Amino acid sequence: MRRETNGGSDSIVSGSSRRTFLSAAGAAGAVALAGCAGGSGSETVTIASLNPMSGAYSSLGPAQRDGVELAVDQINNSDEFDYEIEAVYDDTETEAGAASQAAQQVVQQEQTDFVFGAISSSVALGLNEFASDAEFVYFPGAAAVPITGEACNEWVFRFETNTAQIAEAISAHTVNEIGSNVWFHIADYAYGDSVYNRTSERMQNANSNFTEVGKTESSLGSSNFGSYISQISGSDADAVILGMTGGDLVNFVNQAADQGLTQEKAIVGPTMSFKSARAGTGAGAVGTYGGVRYDPSIELGDNQQFVEAYQDEHDGVPGNFERVGYESVRLMVRGMQEAGSTDPTDVRDALEGGTFTTVLGDITLRESDHQATNPTWMGEMVEGDGDMADVNLLSKVEGENTLPTGSELGCELN
Repeated sequence: MRRETNGGSDSIVSGSSRRTFLSAAGAAGAVALAGCAGGSGSETVTIASLNPMSGAYSSLGPAQRDGVELAVDQINNSDEFDYEIEAVYDDTETEAGAASQAAQQVVQQEQTDFVFGAISSSVALGLNEFASDAEFVYFPGAAAVPITGEACNEWVFRFETNTAQIAEAISAHTVNEIGSNVWFHIADYAYGDSVYNRTSERMQNANSNFTEVGKTESSLGSSNFGSYISQISGSDADAVILGMTGGDLVNFVNQAADQGLTQEKAIVGPTMSFKSARAGTGAGAVGTYGGVRYDPSIELGDNQQFVEAYQDEHDGVPGNFERVGYESVRLMVRGMQEAGSTDPTDVRDALEGGTFTTVLGDITLRESDHQATNPTWMGEMVEGDGDMADVNLLSKVEGENTLPTGSELGCELN
């Protein structure tokens, strides 16, 4: 089932929980929240997917939504689950205010207790806070550490791989195999800051010769990076770490290739391996490096059935954003199965500390911070059969080794 919302302007009274709001609205609202019997005999539950269909990350939102839609279709046509999903969709516009309004719309008017979405970490951090206030289960699709770190709360779970996990994959390989003189260029927002903080720390731990040659920052959504590229080209950096994604990353790499920087320095982007990034950069990405959160070739968990099912629906293989949308929804429903309930408190308790089979193998949603213990890889972008570079996996960090403790990352829920 699928519905698009219209992004209404109603808002919840500041400081009040959604439980209080719905109690005041009357018993009918509570009945609706509990779900209703679907035609198949399964209980129907509403899940909202809030994706950046416009704004700076509009190139990534549709992929995230494709994954959600595939998960909903599989769940609704499977005997494995006791629940039927009615999905509602809205646009975060890659902007915190619009995302908050969309979340209020689906929570108040669509009466959902389960929300997935956002790619911008700043947007996700705002939804974190709203999830805590309104008491719904939220799976963010953004990667900055604070989401399940210092800004964590009991209602937020994350299957997206965070920047600390990617830092484990790229940091040691960069300073030990490529070069210890490193320049950082980041987008000036939560995700960029997270990449810089985690990667520089891990590089220092991996090699005492690590030197931060320079650091530059650009605004999210910038389009001209020529001056930064010139600065980096004139430095003695061996490698450049790019804390950016989406259109920012594509524009930077394309301009770097045009100015010869990709031939002079090793370009390392934590999101360089993303299908969207490789599609946008074409041959310009060949020879660059990237952290790998997901690759369709991996033979872990039930990934191959996911790849085959996606290929049946789309022209091509899934990438990272598809797998995050897909598995976040499946994890919500597996939590319902484990709890035998669609009550968000019961599902929250079932998810916390739970181990589940996913497209990345068996992962645990840690009790301490609700972050999934995902494996990560370092990859090199190599020449592909078509215009888009392929990913050659160079090294892997097992899931149990990708994360510091929750308390080290600023969260200790239990």
